[in-house]
Amino acid sequence: MVREMRINHETIGTGADVVLIHGLTDSPYSFRTIGEDLRARGYYVVAMRMPGHGTVPAGLTDVTWEDWLAAVRVGARHVRSTIGERKPLILVGYSNGGALVLKYAFDALEGSGDPQADRIVLLSPMVGVQPLAWLARVISMLGPVPAFEKARWLDIYPEYNPFKYNSFPANAGLQTWRLTTTLQKQIVRAASAGLGSKVPPVLTFHSLVDATVSTPAVVHSLYDVIADERSELVLFDINRASGLVPFIQPADATLLSRLTDASPRKYRRTLITNLDPSSLEVAERSVAPDATTLNLRPLGLAWPRDVFSLSHVAIPFPLSDPVYGRDETVGPSTTIRLGLLSPRGERAVFSVPADTLMRLTCNPFFAYMDDRLMAWLEGGRVKQP
Repeated sequence: MVREMRINHETIGTGADVVLIHGLTDSPYSFRTIGEDLRARGYYVVAMRMPGHGTVPAGLTDVTWEDWLAAVRVGARHVRSTIGERKPLILVGYSNGGALVLKYAFDALEGSGDPQADRIVLLSPMVGVQPLAWLARVISMLGPVPAFEKARWLDIYPEYNPFKYNSFPANAGLQTWRLTTTLQKQIVRAASAGLGSKVPPVLTFHSLVDATVSTPAVVHSLYDVIADERSELVLFDINRASGLVPFIQPADATLLSRLTDASPRKYRRTLITNLDPSSLEVAERSVAPDATTLNLRPLGLAWPRDVFSLSHVAIPFPLSDPVYGRDETVGPSTTIRLGLLSPRGERAVFSVPADTLMRLTCNPFFAYMDDRLMAWLEGGRVKQP
C-alpha cells in the first residue's frame, strides 16, 4: 500500500501533515496544484493513489470502499509517524475522497484507534450521490451472469484522458452508494451521541449544480446535522449573467433558494455569485455563524462569458492546468488540452457524448479557493505543547 503513495520527503517543515485523497476514477493529479502550493508553504504532503486507480478501469470491477478506506488509514498513520504528534493532521478529500476522509474522521471519533484529524477540507464531496445512482447496485448484481457480462459496465468509452478513467464499472457506482449511505447514518449517529463539538472543523467548496454528487446532501446531511461555528460551506452559484439561465432546468435555477433561507445556521455560509444580475463580475456573499447579516466582498474576478456554471470535475483545477485548463498562453502540451475543447459540428459523430467534451474542466475561481483554503489552514496550523 505504501507503494501507492506519492511522498515528497523534502517537505518536512514547520507546517502540518496533509493527506490528499482523490476522487473516484481519478488520480493524484487532481491535487497537483493544491499539493504543490501546500508543499511550498512548508507542509508535509502525501497525495495517495486509491486501490483500483491509476492502471486500467477494470481495476474498479472488484474493489470495495473498505479497500479505499484502508488506504486512507495507512496514509494518515504514515504522516503522523513521520511528522510526530505535535503538528496538525489535515485531511483533504475531493469527491469520493471527501466521503472517505469524513468516514475516516468519524471512525476515529468512535474509537478506531487511528490518528484524529485536526481539520478537514472537502472539494465537491460525495456525501450523497444523485438519485439514480442506486441503480448501479441492481446492475452490478447482474454482472456475474454470462448473458449480462456487459452489465458490469455503466459506460465504456475510449480512454483519452491521461489522468482519469472514462469507462465506469457498475461496481464503482455500487461502492459509492454503499459508502455514502453508511456515512450518512454515521453522521446522524455521531450527532445523536453529542460528538458535534469533537468533529474537526470542515471547510467545503462545492458547485451549486453538480451532476455527479448531491448538493442538498452536503447542506442537509452534513452541515445542518453536525457542523458548528468552526466550519464553513462555500457554494459557487451559477452564472446569473451568462444569458443561458432561460435554458437551465428550473429545478437547478431555483436550487439556491431551496438550500438557503433567512434563518441563522451554526456554520458560516458563503456564496460566490454575480455582483449583480447584469454583471459577470463576482462577489463573496457571506453570513457568519448564528447570524443573518449578509457581508458582501467584491473579488475582482469574473465569469468567462461562455461559462454558465462550474462542474463537479472543475473544482480542483486552475485555468493554467496544462491538461484541464483554459489558459491558451500555457506552453505546448504533450497531451490533449481537454480544457480548450469546445466542439461545434454535426451531432452523433463523436465516440463519446459531446456534452462530456463540453463539460467545464477547470475553475475560474481557483485562485480565490486556493487563497481561502491556505488562509483557513494557517488559522489552525500551530499546536501548543
